Formats: sequence, structure tokens, C-alpha cells
Amino acid sequence: MCSIFQITCDGALFNRCLDCFLGKAAYIRNLPDNLVALETELGNLIAAKNDVTRRVDNAERQQMRRLDRVQRWISRVEVVETEADELIRHGSREIEKLCVGGYCSKNCMSSYKFGKQVAKKLRDVRTLISEGVFEVVADRAPEPVADERPTEPTIVGLQSQLEQVWRCLVVEESVGIIGLYGMGGVGKTTLLTHINNKFLENPINFDCVIWVVVSKDLRLEKIQEDIGKKIGLFDDSWKSKSVEEKAVDIFRSLREKRFVLLLDDIWERVDLTKVGVPLPGPQNTTSKVVFTTRSIDVCGSMESHRKFPVACLSEEDAWELFREKVGQETLESHHDIVELAQTVARECDGLPLALLTIGRAMACKRTAEEWRHAVEVLRRSASEFAGLGEKVYSLLKFSYDSLQNETIKSCFLYCCLYPEDYGILKWDLIDCWIGEGFLEQSDRLSAEYQGYYIVGTLVQACLLEELEDDKVKMHDVIRDMALWITSEIEKEKRNFLVRAGAGLKEAPAVKGWENVRRLSLMQNQIETLSEVPTCPHLLTLFLDFNQELEMIADGFFQFMPSLKVLKISNCGNIFQLPVGMSKLGSLELLDISHTFIKELPEELKKLVNLKCLNLRWTRELNKIPRQLISNSSRLRVLRMFATGYIRFDDAPEDGVLFGGGEVLIQELLGLKYLEVLELTLGSYHALQILLSSNKLKSCIRSLYLELTGDTTSIIDATAFADLNHLNELYINNGIELEELKIDYTQIVRKRREPFVFRSLHRVTVMDCHKLKDVTFLVFAPNLKSLTLFDCGAMEEIISVGKFAETPEMMGHISPFENLQLLDLDNLPHLKSIFWKPLPFTHLKKMVVVQRCDQLEKLPLDSNSAKERKFVIRGYTGWWNRLQWEDEATQIAFRSCFQPMGVLSGGRKI
Repeated sequence: MCSIFQITCDGALFNRCLDCFLGKAAYIRNLPDNLVALETELGNLIAAKNDVTRRVDNAERQQMRRLDRVQRWISRVEVVETEADELIRHGSREIEKLCVGGYCSKNCMSSYKFGKQVAKKLRDVRTLISEGVFEVVADRAPEPVADERPTEPTIVGLQSQLEQVWRCLVVEESVGIIGLYGMGGVGKTTLLTHINNKFLENPINFDCVIWVVVSKDLRLEKIQEDIGKKIGLFDDSWKSKSVEEKAVDIFRSLREKRFVLLLDDIWERVDLTKVGVPLPGPQNTTSKVVFTTRSIDVCGSMESHRKFPVACLSEEDAWELFREKVGQETLESHHDIVELAQTVARECDGLPLALLTIGRAMACKRTAEEWRHAVEVLRRSASEFAGLGEKVYSLLKFSYDSLQNETIKSCFLYCCLYPEDYGILKWDLIDCWIGEGFLEQSDRLSAEYQGYYIVGTLVQACLLEELEDDKVKMHDVIRDMALWITSEIEKEKRNFLVRAGAGLKEAPAVKGWENVRRLSLMQNQIETLSEVPTCPHLLTLFLDFNQELEMIADGFFQFMPSLKVLKISNCGNIFQLPVGMSKLGSLELLDISHTFIKELPEELKKLVNLKCLNLRWTRELNKIPRQLISNSSRLRVLRMFATGYIRFDDAPEDGVLFGGGEVLIQELLGLKYLEVLELTLGSYHALQILLSSNKLKSCIRSLYLELTGDTTSIIDATAFADLNHLNELYINNGIELEELKIDYTQIVRKRREPFVFRSLHRVTVMDCHKLKDVTFLVFAPNLKSLTLFDCGAMEEIISVGKFAETPEMMGHISPFENLQLLDLDNLPHLKSIFWKPLPFTHLKKMVVVQRCDQLEKLPLDSNSAKERKFVIRGYTGWWNRLQWEDEATQIAFRSCFQPMGVLSGGRKI
């Protein structure tokens, strides 16, 4: 018996199965063609990505930010590119498996899966190509709402006021103008600074926060300049506009913004309309103005909607602040001191500036007798003067009275000749002190040491504030107190006339100069000095930073027989000195630096007492009469750094003393008392002559090598090791210079102390197109600033290859330990700063400007980031290409990066 098994197949099902089989077979059959197509289309996709990336990089160089959808597309392309490359690389192996004319495979399942992947990836690539058409790839990157300002981390006693003002700014729309008033030194600027910085954490939908220091001498132009810089109006063409034109520009810009304007230290009404600021009020409830002042009357004249008194601290808060500044160690050094210290704190009457100043002054006083004396002096001084202002000054005057001697007091009062908020160069200030005769020492170096000691003493006493290593400033209240002393307390003895930074277009009437001893007209807009004054007692005259000054009358100096210090620096329109300079027989310091003076007059030979001549950055100076320098027999300081390097002329028949420097050096050799020399030399030959003189080598502080036209290819940098006081080195236009040679083996193996350039603080190398490295700087442990610009062949800053013969040093060399600024620009072949990570303990700023594209790795690791706060500035495209040791290091330094702004009128740092 037989049974029959029958399967009936539906026609539709059969067709579907057939289609499925043929579809899968198609992945195998089309694999060769699909692979070719994938490779072709991948090339098109990569080309499209490169085009988009270039557009993005160009936009980022202009301070723009790539769009998120563009970045997402680029990221997807990179992923697909990697996956497609992988498929293409394995394609030939899969094709070898095909048989039966490519219609079948030796391993059907493997070929099917691979073919399916190729087909899918081809679709992905074509989809990305179609999506990669962007009209716009970037938009403007948002700038920080406010610029962070340095301040004390704590605000003892001000927290409540900070919260009240903040509420007015972010909650109360009806409050547009807010005044903070109180006596000098009470903490108004501190409070305003914390308000400014709070916007960094809480922008509250404001577009910008603008900080302006107004100060006592109100100048609308200065306020407009600060506002213009913040909102992007400030450029050369804008600077030339009138006050009215600038006001229109500012108004047009700010009326479209939600802004906060912070005005610090105003003494009278600021007409915001004339400045161009849209007035907050019923018609403008989105913007705010906050100002600080010492007078409640100013709050009225400013029509403030709310005013807040910034009062002195409560006794509890005052003691907390005072105790913090004195220090627990001092307070515990004697059992009576705590009670006496509380008495001193009470005598300060809660004024923060007095608490800070006196607290720091008493921080090292560890005997009860010193503290009892402090109590007695504070009580006696406070009772001598009536009025609130006088009480403040008398409290501050305690620090002045506590200075060790009359010399330090004179040096302190001298600082009030400078304008408010002015950064005073320490060495320049000491030059003036020496010129005045405050620092009488047997030699210049000892006088300098004494000067720096006095600067330190004044900083420690909080009578000066340290801005940088080489600059100090006077707090405006301290300056007011110093001026008060000179005009009220010691008027007959001191007799100062100070109009520095007063915005003057004309000099004060010369009739008022007759009995003046020290006169400062610096940092004004005075155009002419046409009257001839009679000043028999004048010792110091500051005319510097009058950029509009075009003419000083002949004979202007003829009736100043006692003048010792004359400063005419940074007067950009002065091209020659007036006739009559020979009458300044007592002059000891003459400063005409940063001017466009072309030649020095013969009559300067009669300045027989001249001890300091400052010609720094007189770039047009190219004529100095022969024997003028050698005739200045008492000259101790000659500053000729970056002097006359624009044109050199050695024509002896012209009486010219300049050229490459050889003739000048011969004159310098005759100066018996010369101790400080800053020099510009125009050839390596002149440098060799200089280095042959032990006398001149001992004097050199700054050296500017202008090598235009010099054929020198190698400079023996070892010779600089004998310049024990060399502080500053500038090498410019060394077109043929290939190497700054140094015998590393000799220094490392034969010298007990390998750090041979201990005094070298600042180095600049520019336009040396064949120079490949500056490795000699590993022996400059105190280097603070390094600038390298337009050195087309430079590959390494410190070359590892030059230490190949001294492998024992490879692990011990750690340069740039004290470096504060590293500035790199237009170094197209630079690949390495150093071959291993460095701690950069003191670095404040690293700037990588343009054309440093091969510098793809910085000498930084996670250890470099520990407790370090420095800024890295550069273009975003360069930053994105950097390679890092690990992700942790990249994350650690991400917050340090500041994108470079748009180049405008030259490099912007």
C-alpha cells in the first residue's frame, strides 16, 4: 500500500521567496561594482568634508563659532569614513571568494553579509554627500558678558549690600540707575568688582557688562574709549571722531542691547547723554547703570533711582578683617597684643582701607611696646584734624609716619607725581629718586639696591600696590593722602604742583610755578609750551605722555637752574629739543625716550652734571654729535635700547656718532663712571668690540642687535655669559643668522654652575629667517618673557639634538621655570617648544598667533595643570589640532584657552 505526500505551494509565496533569494544574491553579484562606487563616492565625501572644514577654520579665525549641525555632520563623516575605509581595505579578499562569474561565492553567507554592508555604506556615503551642502557653517561666538576683574576672595561686611544691589539689577525693573556712596577706602570698588564678577556666573540675559574707571578728573573721551573697546567700536578711524560722533555710535549700539554700565569712582555728574549711553528709565527698563562715589550729592545729580551707603564695617567685622591681616602668629606672640590690637582696630573706625593698611603694617610687630605706640599715634593723629576726609587721611597717614626715615618718606611722596591708576615702572622710578638725590650711595648699583628695598618697603606698608614684577601703582585714596601731605602738612618743605592726568589742553599759567619744587603735567593733551617760566627752586619736571605736544618754546628751560630731573618721554610729536637746554647746569636725569627726536643738539655737551640719559626707543635718532657722550664725564646710566635702528650713518665728516655702533663704543670707553648701559648695535662686529671691553661688559643691562645688512651666520652666544647684568636681549633682522652657538658640553661638564645667563629676563628674536632654535636659553633660569616672531626656519625652541653629546643632562634640564610670557608668531616650521612636559610654575600667558600650524603638541601634561592658572591664546583651528598626552590633560587646559580675536591693523595679542 503506498501513500502520496503532496505539497501545494501558493504562487505568491513562491515569488516572494524567489525575490528574497535573488535580492540576497544581488549583494554578492554587485559586490565588485559597489566597492568601486564606494571608493569613488567616499573620495567625493572626503573632498566635501575638507571644503566644509576649510570654511569652518576660516570662520573660526574670525572669532566665529561653528554651527552644531555642521559639527555633527563632520563627526558623522569621520565615523563613516573610518568604516568605509575598513570595508574597502577588506574588499579584495571578499572578491577572491566569488565564483561562477561572480554570481556565487565559495562562502555565500560571508559574501552576502559583506556585500550587504558595502551596499549600506554606499547609501550612507551618498546620503552624507547630499546633506553636506551648507550655506552657512558658523556664526559669531558669544563673548563673555563681563570681563573678570581681580579682587579679594572674601568681602567682609559687604555681602548684604551685594545681595541688595543684585536684586535691583535682576528683579526690580523700575530701578535703572544705582549709586553706591561712601568715604574713600570703604570698599565701594570692591563691592562693584564683586557685582561685575557675579555676572560671569549669572548673566541674567544681559548682553554686556561694561566697566569704566572715571576717577577725579572727568574726561568723557576716556569713558567713551572704554565703552567703545567693550562693544567693538574702538579702532583707528573711530579714535579720530569727535565726542559727539562717538556718542551717536555708542547710542546706536547700546540701544539694541541689554547692558550694565559700571562706573567706578565718579566725583561729579557724568552726563550719560553726552557719552552716548541710553538712559535707563521708564522707556528703557532692560539696562542698568551702577556707579560708586564718595559723595551722596553725586547720587542726586546722577538722578539715581536707588542709592546704597557703603558703610564702615561693624566692630565684629572690622576685627575679623584686621585679625586676618595681622596674622595669628603675631597676635599670639605676647599676651597683651590681642587686647591692644582690638584697640587699634577700633581706632580705624571700621574703614576697610585703614584696617588693611595698618593691619599689614603691624603684621610683624611682636612687642607690646610697638602696639602701645601705635595706639598712641592713632589717637593723637585722629584728634588733630577735623572733618571726615581729614580723619581718613590721618588714619592713612599713620603708615606714612611709620616709615623708617625721611628718605623713604620723600620717595613715597614722589609717587604722587604720577596720574591716578598709573603703572609706574620700578627702574624708572628709581632713576628719578637717584636723580633727585634721595639715594646717595658710593656707586649706582648700591643706590639701585636701596631703591628696590624702598619700593618693597612701601609695597609691604600698603602705600604702593604691586601690579607686576616691574610695576607698582598708588591706590587713589593713598595718592590723595600723599597730595594732602605735600599741600597741607609739608607745603613749604615739599611744594608740589601736580596736574597729572587732568586732561589739560593748556599748561597752567607759569606765574604759579615760581616757588614750585616738583611739577607734574604728565599724561595730558597739552599742545604747546609757549611761555618761558621762571622756576628757581624747581627740582623735577614731568612732561611725559603729552602725545599732542608739538612745540616747546626756545628758552623754555633757561630759568630752571636747580632742575635735576626732566622727563619728556612718550611725546609723539616732539621731533627736536628746544634751544636753551645748555642752561640746565644742574640736570642729572634727562628722559626723552619713546619720542621721534632725530638728533641731539650740541648744547647738551654743557650738561656737565648729567648722570642718567634715557634714549630708549628713540627709533628715528640717528645723529649724535661726536664727543657729546664722552664729554658727559659724570654719566652713570645710558639707556640706548632700540635707538636709531631705522637708519645708520657712519659719515665722520657729518660729525655723526652712530652707525653700526663701533664709533659709539669708542666714546663709551672714555666714561669713567658708567655703570648701566643699554645699547643698540648694528653689526656683529660692533658686538665683538663691545665684548672685548671688560668695563662695558660689566655695564650692559639691555642689548638690541639690529643686524640689517649683516652677513653673520653664527653668533657665539657663549660670549653673553660674561654679561653678568644682561637683563634684556633683542635680536632683529638677522637675515643670514643661522645659529646662536654655544658650547653645551663645556658649560655642562666644565662649569660648576651651568646656569650662566642668570640675569636674563626678556628675550625677543624677530625676523631671523634662517635661525632654527634658541637652545642657549636653557641656561637662562630666570627668563620671564620670550617672544619669537617671523623666524621661518625655526623648528624647535629648545633642540634635543644639541644635547646628544651630554646625555646626562637630558633628564635634568627643565627650562622656563620662571617664564611668565611665551609669545609665538609666524613660525611656520616650529614643531616643538621642548621635548617633554614642563611645569610652567609662573606662566601667565602663552600666545600662539598665526602660522604656527606645525606646532601640534605643547609641553604640557596633567602635572603642568596642577594649581596653575595661565591663559593660552590662539586660533581655534590651531587649538583643535593639538595633540594631548591624555584626555585628562586636554580637559584640564580647556578652560585656559582664549580664542584669538580678529586681526585688525596688525597682529593682535
